[in-house]
Amino acid sequence: MEQPRSLDVPGLVFGGDYNPEQWPEEKWREDVRLMNLAGVNLVTVGVFSWGRLEPREGVFDFEWLDRVLDLLHAHGIKADLATATASPPAWLVRAHPEMLPVDAFGTRLEFGSRQSYCPSSPVWREQSVRLCRMMATRYKDHPALAMWHVSNEYGDELSRCWCPTSAQAFRKWLQVRYRTIDALNEAWGTCVWSQIYASFEQIEPPRATPGPGNPSQRLDFERFSSDALVQLFDDEAAVLREVTPGVPVTTNFMGVCPGVDYWELAAREDIVSNDAYPDPADDDSGFGAGFGYSFMRSAKRGPWLLLESAPSAVNWRDVNVPKTTARRRLDAMQAIAHGSEGVMYFQWRQARQGAEQHHSAMVGHRGEASRTFHDTRSLGAELAALADVRGTTVHAEAAMIVDWDSWWASSALESLPSQRLAWAEQARRWHQAAAMLGVAVDIVRAEGPFDPYRVVLIPGLYLATPAQAAALTRFVETGGTLLVGGFSGVVDETETVHSGGPPGPLRNLLGVEIDEPWPLSDGATGAVELDDAAFATHLWHESIVAAAGTAVLARYRGGPLDGRPALTEHACGQGQARYLSCVLDDAGLSTVLQAALARAGVVVREAPSRVEVVTRTDGQADYTFWLNHSEQEQTLDTPAGAIDVLRGIPLASSTTVAAMDVLIARSPIRSEGSQ
Repeated sequence: MEQPRSLDVPGLVFGGDYNPEQWPEEKWREDVRLMNLAGVNLVTVGVFSWGRLEPREGVFDFEWLDRVLDLLHAHGIKADLATATASPPAWLVRAHPEMLPVDAFGTRLEFGSRQSYCPSSPVWREQSVRLCRMMATRYKDHPALAMWHVSNEYGDELSRCWCPTSAQAFRKWLQVRYRTIDALNEAWGTCVWSQIYASFEQIEPPRATPGPGNPSQRLDFERFSSDALVQLFDDEAAVLREVTPGVPVTTNFMGVCPGVDYWELAAREDIVSNDAYPDPADDDSGFGAGFGYSFMRSAKRGPWLLLESAPSAVNWRDVNVPKTTARRRLDAMQAIAHGSEGVMYFQWRQARQGAEQHHSAMVGHRGEASRTFHDTRSLGAELAALADVRGTTVHAEAAMIVDWDSWWASSALESLPSQRLAWAEQARRWHQAAAMLGVAVDIVRAEGPFDPYRVVLIPGLYLATPAQAAALTRFVETGGTLLVGGFSGVVDETETVHSGGPPGPLRNLLGVEIDEPWPLSDGATGAVELDDAAFATHLWHESIVAAAGTAVLARYRGGPLDGRPALTEHACGQGQARYLSCVLDDAGLSTVLQAALARAGVVVREAPSRVEVVTRTDGQADYTFWLNHSEQEQTLDTPAGAIDVLRGIPLASSTTVAAMDVLIARSPIRSEGSQ
């Protein structure tokens, strides 16, 4: 895998989205003065500026952006310069209304928000590449240019389009994939409900239908739609690399979200970047953000950048609770702990007009006197003191599989045994359970590679292929420990149930067969007996049959599955594969996870409840972050010889971290194999 590039910005990156086009020019000098006060060294510029850069077709105004970049450079601030293709201008939409997106009900979505385009539109593709080339040519030698920012948040407001242009592109995509209509009919199971097609021209995108649609068609439409968005990035990135070959290229992700296969997009980026907006009203939302951060550092096996986050309240939830100063600082330090090379925000100055006027900013409506700017200055000073952390990496001995094909497949069918078993929620819970055990977890593809890890976790793999099963089997046979969650190995890549039922190609590896899924009704609970202790279950049970030689580690207690296996272990070569057929409560999940980690020899770092522990290392020293997500002061055991990085003082073997606070310790590197 190609190694990620690094930004030409000293120390940790600090800044945010800067939209000078929304402000009179006299405000710009005030902006750069405040940026220097706060220690800002990078800003994202021009994301939604196409309408200002080209107010009428063929009429350009780049001079204002020239002056902005010159001003930033004069004050030592670098630019993450956007290609300005996040949304089309009005003149383009009015000249080509056919490029506007259409929803699944056939409604054409109007201009007036953002991402107002069909990803498959040839007009949109031609025009966005044209503007991208003009931007690259004009600013290729500008000293402020540090990184290119392609489009913005692919798959956010717009992830799918059902217009006639998309329909034609979908048909072409299907022809490449299946070659013949007979092969498509076979893959889609069109003999069900008389859906047989005589030609590709009869196929439409899966628009709204009277009843449940064809899940195979829906899965392929997800794949096609993701590919269309990835192609938009490819088109612009090719221009940027041609004109400015030394400048890294990024586009911002949104945690782990379903709109685009981020494995495909990350492979094309030079620097992986992410937008994260944990909800301060949700005590667990920070752990969800941590799940996303684990993916970002894993996507190219190296540093990444938090490109957007909220200084305080957002504007798009039903109730938008502000962040306290402590919560903002904790969120920032969590991103750094997980490998980010800095912290950036949306946005620099709070907007007075438009849809985001109530979204917080680094500089609030009160300007320099605002609380958010006071916090911005304080955080900037702390990040400057953490400059030595840049370039260090997070070492993990455990990995979790994230597979977009499987995620899409589990959502494509409207008539599942239970609509409550959401893969994303279970993945977040498993990741949080590992975090509470002080174990770093990388994110990997379902095909691997798994070589660096002792444990692989699979919260669910609804769609599983023989190739994936073979890769996982090799991992276990060579000594690895595998833990697989329920409803896995159900369908193949065409959304067809595997012969013999789940777990399909994982059957021999896991040593179990699933006789019948047994979901729990809303509000119902069950119990599992494990190691002479009982743990509650909810949402999901399965009636499973363990093969000869498969050990039963836990059984259902009470209910229709009383005494039947709930957790099994099957030896395979030098390793073990475990199967958890139910959704456990937090205590039970932690117990099961801890046992699997211990089986693999992964050291669990004891920490108080709701204290997340993450270590970055440079091979000479460890930088350990204790992130206290609780509302109580917590007592920690710190390594011998540890120094408090922010205060520059030695730490005792036992020290405290305040509620919603962070302790960062530098210590000699720990022995090999520890976490």
